[in-house]
Amino acid sequence: MTTFKTHNRTRAQESSGAIERLYITMRHLFNRGFYKPMGISGETLRESLLILRPEIYGSINEEKIELQGLLYVMDRLPYGIEECRFINLTSDEGYKRSHFKPIIPAKRRRNCYRIDEEQMNIEITRGRSEIYDILTHLTFLYIESHKIMKQVMIDDSGAVIRDWKKLEAAVTGKRELSQTEKEIALTHTANFLGRTFEEVSAIYPLFASSEDKDRFLNIIYFLGKLAMEEVLTDQKRIITFSPVLRERLGHHIHGEQWALKIKQTLQDKGLLARPLHIISANMHSVLNSLFAEQALASEFKKNRPHEVYGKLSDPANATLQQKILKTALNSGMTYIEDSSGTNINVQIFDTSKFIERPGRSLEDYPVILVMDYAFGEQAYETMDELLKPFNGDKKKHFLNVESISVMGKAGILEGGKGDIMIPSAHVFEGTADNYPFKNKLKKSLFDGDNIKVCTGTMITVLGTSLQNRDILRFFNNSTWNVIGLEMEGAHYQKAIQAASRIRGSISPKVELRYAYYASDNPLETGSTLASGGLGISGVKPTYLITEKLLKQILD
Repeated sequence: MTTFKTHNRTRAQESSGAIERLYITMRHLFNRGFYKPMGISGETLRESLLILRPEIYGSINEEKIELQGLLYVMDRLPYGIEECRFINLTSDEGYKRSHFKPIIPAKRRRNCYRIDEEQMNIEITRGRSEIYDILTHLTFLYIESHKIMKQVMIDDSGAVIRDWKKLEAAVTGKRELSQTEKEIALTHTANFLGRTFEEVSAIYPLFASSEDKDRFLNIIYFLGKLAMEEVLTDQKRIITFSPVLRERLGHHIHGEQWALKIKQTLQDKGLLARPLHIISANMHSVLNSLFAEQALASEFKKNRPHEVYGKLSDPANATLQQKILKTALNSGMTYIEDSSGTNINVQIFDTSKFIERPGRSLEDYPVILVMDYAFGEQAYETMDELLKPFNGDKKKHFLNVESISVMGKAGILEGGKGDIMIPSAHVFEGTADNYPFKNKLKKSLFDGDNIKVCTGTMITVLGTSLQNRDILRFFNNSTWNVIGLEMEGAHYQKAIQAASRIRGSISPKVELRYAYYASDNPLETGSTLASGGLGISGVKPTYLITEKLLKQILD
């Protein structure tokens, strides 16, 4: 028993050290301006990731190719990136006004541009966390590409196995494969990937896009092809950081523009002095909770509320969501689509337009501001800028912020998908920074809702894709009483405490509400983020949390 504990602690320490080296190295490479991920300059990143062995990247240390991790990564990187030898990370430098068509990854809101056959540009507008996210995914991708190369190359002369030649013929044939041709290609591909035909057949359609049904084969082929070119011709893949990005990063350029537009809108609508309740959440749960029953009266007569909300989460029922949106816009909602580059849209609800309270003056009706999810360190930038006074009409206007609520998805360590976490503090991973606070949401509020709720400390991690079981078990078993992990909480709280206790921009008595619903349990096999989304199981906790937030705000 003693030996097991010592070993566990050692692995946690190794993992913690690997994460620290990853971030120090990434900052160094960013300042340098470029690096070759599979060259000497990228060696520390590769070694640290292999020591860390994050759960999300599965069998990264084994010879067989990691399929679920590959799917997770490709959903967050631009279409066609596997074909590009040059990856250029840029700021918002005007490409949206060019002929280049923006490529937006399926699971990440970022603009990317295919400059030519060899180069992909990725716009960074959400801060350092976005850079860390991309570099980590690319490091995994290139490690996997060299695993493919080692399986298909017979010797250093460039001779390849028959299975690779068959895959190459299928991919370069420039036409959609028939079912027979597809299965033949998958058979050969499975052989050198170290996977069964059943495994590759099951994941094959998950990679498909409307543009390319055979995308899985294309990804495997080009990953292997570029890795072979690196070995045979020394044409290394290169990641560069544009001078403008290096100059702008950390200066809140996008966050300042974003916050200014919101405050200007509040002033234009005559809402600047009204009680303001800020909610960081998705763009549908508050909207639906306030207006779905009014817009979809017939649906609510036939179904229970959570069944209707479940329907609304299905893209096939987009017309129902449009009805709710139309009702909301006619009832005092203002929608601000982001144009700053933060990728954070905003909804403003003037409650005086849809709630009647006899005897209450207009100035007492609250305004609810819902901002879409921030990403990592971007949470500090956006909240910090939003809480600053507005300098309009040559006069300083302080926002009348009464509450700030944060609802999001998080990894849970003491439960399963769909459970709820109510934090009492945020601890920032890798530092001594800790942010205890008084949470107006309590576990008791969910009594009778038939859902598991746990309370304790949340770890704000540097990146969800860098966590492994050893370090998570350490968090879970330590005296920190950690119940889950997410990426924004400490950053939000840092901005809120600075505004309320140091700058005096908002009242120190501002009410805080934090709640998370579990998107995954990284300690359980098959329950990591790479295993798939929440699906319908996320509907109940999302709307229960929203219901409690709105009840406290409106009461």
